[in-house]
Amino acid sequence: MSHFTQLKTQLRDLDHLTQALADLDLTHETGDVTVRGYQGQTRTAQVVLRQANQHDVGFAWNGRFYELVTDLQYWQQPWTVERFLAKVQQRYAYNTVVNECEKKGFQVATEEVNADGAVRLVLQRWGN
Repeated sequence: MSHFTQLKTQLRDLDHLTQALADLDLTHETGDVTVRGYQGQTRTAQVVLRQANQHDVGFAWNGRFYELVTDLQYWQQPWTVERFLAKVQQRYAYNTVVNECEKKGFQVATEEVNADGAVRLVLQRWGN
């Protein structure tokens, strides 16, 4: 029997989460939306990625973090669950760093993606 699995994350900011998904070219819906699961089971989440097999992937707010909610038996994303979460978390961290630095007057001067997938940012800020 299949059921929803909830995987904890450290993702707290909805805007950075949705930007991370957009950065990865993952189409998603936001709001209080329904995650569809096995035999008509549903869960409410704030972000949902629809899958062609009618079993969705969602991110639901638990009061502290967004948890990944899905039926792992019906996973239909381009990466494994672990790789998917790693990619989302990397882009989330990137967007968080860039956003916070921009608030402090910094701009991205250069950005490099290393062979291992690590991102190197050089930031600059001009004085008054």
